[in-house]
Amino acid sequence: MVLLHVLFEHAAGYALFAVREVEEIGLLLPQVEESVLTLGKFHNVVKLVAFSPFRSAQSALENMNAVSEGVLHEDLRLLLDTALPPKRKKVVLGVGDVKMGAAVLEELGVQCQTGGVVAELMRGIRLHFPALVRGLTAQSAAKAQLGLGHSYSRAKVKFNVHRVDNMIIQSISLLDQLDKDINTFSMRVREWYGYHFPELIKIVPENSTYCRVAKFIGNRRELSEESLEGLEEIVMDSAKAQAILEASRSSMGMDISPLDLINIESFSRRVISLSDYRKGLQEYLRSKMSQVAPSLSALIGEVVGARLISHAGSLTNLAKYPASTVQILGAEKALFRALKTRGNTPKYGLIFHSTFIGRAAAKNKGRISRYLANKCTIASRIDCFSEVPTSVFGDKLREQVEERLAFYETGEPPRKNLEVMKEAVVEASEVVAEVKRRQEKKEKKRKKREKRRLEALAAAAEELAENSLMETEDNDVGAKKKKKKKKQQQPEESEPEENGVEEEEEEEEEPLPKKKRKVVAEPEQEEEEEKKKKKKKKKRAAAQDSEED
Repeated sequence: MVLLHVLFEHAAGYALFAVREVEEIGLLLPQVEESVLTLGKFHNVVKLVAFSPFRSAQSALENMNAVSEGVLHEDLRLLLDTALPPKRKKVVLGVGDVKMGAAVLEELGVQCQTGGVVAELMRGIRLHFPALVRGLTAQSAAKAQLGLGHSYSRAKVKFNVHRVDNMIIQSISLLDQLDKDINTFSMRVREWYGYHFPELIKIVPENSTYCRVAKFIGNRRELSEESLEGLEEIVMDSAKAQAILEASRSSMGMDISPLDLINIESFSRRVISLSDYRKGLQEYLRSKMSQVAPSLSALIGEVVGARLISHAGSLTNLAKYPASTVQILGAEKALFRALKTRGNTPKYGLIFHSTFIGRAAAKNKGRISRYLANKCTIASRIDCFSEVPTSVFGDKLREQVEERLAFYETGEPPRKNLEVMKEAVVEASEVVAEVKRRQEKKEKKRKKREKRRLEALAAAAEELAENSLMETEDNDVGAKKKKKKKKQQQPEESEPEENGVEEEEEEEEEPLPKKKRKVVAEPEQEEEEEKKKKKKKKKRAAAQDSEED
């Protein structure tokens, strides 16, 4: 009897299901196929033994990465240790991935099976999973799957962006395509302009230079001594410029119309612009390779290194390849043809474009290609897994290849690899320390700038607060002054006199015309005038009395 358990990895957690005992696992297949679409029948086949939900989204992402890489995570190990029966000789664990099955067999000693009835059971469990696990709804399961899928994809994209080898792959592909296109277009310009000036093809063999010269000359009959300086600037050779001038005078080419010349010049201009863009793209590729794979580019050059990365798919894949694979990378057709016909296998692939193999003798090409592939593998692994990229190891590896070439030619023994790597480690540590010092200085400068900016903002805020306080105080003082002025302008209420006569309030009279306007005396002035009149009357009466006497 065999006891089959099925491990199911879901976005919500790990689930372990038990299938009833059978003599052979293959006998379950017809029953599972019949019951997989019906939940009631499928309940009779499988039973939930244990469910271990993920604690958080971060834990789910870690478990997902472990499953995708075929590594047994601690959460999964704990679940299998506690949920599987103690007698595990008769237990067979069904898993969906062969790598996971190998990891479980290696670490826990449990026999694993994939495919066949296990695949059908997985299909049924996936279909009825929310109903099989208590407390889990279809909506929450869908949300967990969506969230985990997004976080997993985001983590993969971040990894690719961190290594930036995608840009290198695209750049080298575009560079190769541009080379083909420029070559095709230049041949078209040669054939087209060759009707008019056929001797120019032998004098100027380089494609881009030919297009520039054809655009500069135009009609060969108009070429004169005055155009020699311009020709010398293009071809960078006074003898070639003189040869072009002499050939134009005795050319066997046919005459050409101005309209044809306009089209040829326009097409030549396009080819020149493409060649200029290719130069800029090559500089961009060189800068990217110095950032992503400095050791590999220092060893075999930027273009060959980029082709290796592009053919492998990524820098990480290239770092995982053994040296024997790197040696024939790019010569797969020749390899399989040799294996099929039982002929000689190829000695080199893409690394043939390196200068080392071209400099080696014919009998040493295989040995130097094998040695160079070994060093390329080391350089790619250093570039892939080092925190601070540096070209020190690439320079040292290049020196080793140079020494090996000299050994093949002269017999001079090269240095041992251990000595060279010790020197490289010392130099690399110094470079890394220098880079870290620069980064720390930059960080300090950035912090100082940030501190100054914050202080300036705080000072500006304080100054603004003080100005606002002063403005409010000034406004308060002004308001008080205005109130005082208003109080002073209002007539004061007159106090009652000693004799008890109260003064009547003045009533505002309507303004009179200028001719009829009279001055209205105030009450105090009227009283004084009345007193004066009384005094005058008394004096007059006294004077009359004295005259009578």
